[in-house]
Amino acid sequence: MNKDIYADFDADAAESYNAVTFEVEEGYIGERIDRFLVEKADISRSSAAKLLENGSVTVKGKAVAKNYKLRACDSVEVVFPEPEADEALPEDIPLDIIYEDGDIIVVNKPKGMIVHPATGIYTGTLVNALLYHCRDSLSGIGGVIRPGIVHRIDKDTSGLLVVAKNDEAHLSLSEQLKTHTVSRVYHAIAVGNIKDDKGTVNKPIGRHPTDRKRMAIVTDPSRTAREAITHYEVIERYATPTGRFTYIKCKLETGRTHQIRVHMASIGHPLLGDGVYGGQGTKFETTSSAIISGQCLHAKELELIHPRTRELMHFECDLPEGFQKTLEKLTKMSY
Repeated sequence: MNKDIYADFDADAAESYNAVTFEVEEGYIGERIDRFLVEKADISRSSAAKLLENGSVTVKGKAVAKNYKLRACDSVEVVFPEPEADEALPEDIPLDIIYEDGDIIVVNKPKGMIVHPATGIYTGTLVNALLYHCRDSLSGIGGVIRPGIVHRIDKDTSGLLVVAKNDEAHLSLSEQLKTHTVSRVYHAIAVGNIKDDKGTVNKPIGRHPTDRKRMAIVTDPSRTAREAITHYEVIERYATPTGRFTYIKCKLETGRTHQIRVHMASIGHPLLGDGVYGGQGTKFETTSSAIISGQCLHAKELELIHPRTRELMHFECDLPEGFQKTLEKLTKMSY
């Protein structure tokens, strides 16, 4: 089930594949080309490495190695293979579809669902459900494991995701995400009393130095990190016999892995129920296990430019039942 999606790629048969050109902007000068590809083409590191090894990535017409560092005025052409038969199998899993047309589909992902298959997990994911619903109408740039997937949210985070139904839509949405023209607003419940009514956390995020499954604030210049900016605003504060909590909304200026969870933990207010970043084990949670499972975080609003019509589109979805019941219980317990 873990077949390499680029194993049979023949760079000489370029007319059979999808060639895409990326211009190197100022912020990427000096960046390694493999990292550039992960960011700009929205592919995995292993896929970027395979494309480079196969000679399917060229700079000004010449193939380059993965450690090539980008220069001003470089033009990077990537020749993607045609998508092979999907290894993730279609499954008849209900989808909460907010919007759909021939180019995009916006879904409300439930808490507990993984977005795409990974090692040891090949069923029950959003991709399995999308393959059943969309049939062959998903972009192939993400490969056989991530067809149509432009961005992700964590397993225990619910809310809105936009999925690309063709390669043109995929590239347009990926570029919007890179240039921060996609607006994403999350609602969350943080542990403790956040005193300021609003604020911004601007701290770079990278992999945790000892735990590869976690992210962390990275200030060491020798370690790889990306700029990460989260704007938050208080909606409601709760003082209860089991502790203080703050209901907030967070707007992402960037979109790093676990960004809101890491940023809120970094200012002393991890998200309620987040066992990875310190928000688990509160007295309130232990008495509310029936309604709290994982971090209280929901992607509530999504705004984007339609890749074909160029229309500005805004989507919203309701809070999930467990999140809403948690707020109701906090309200009843507050004094």
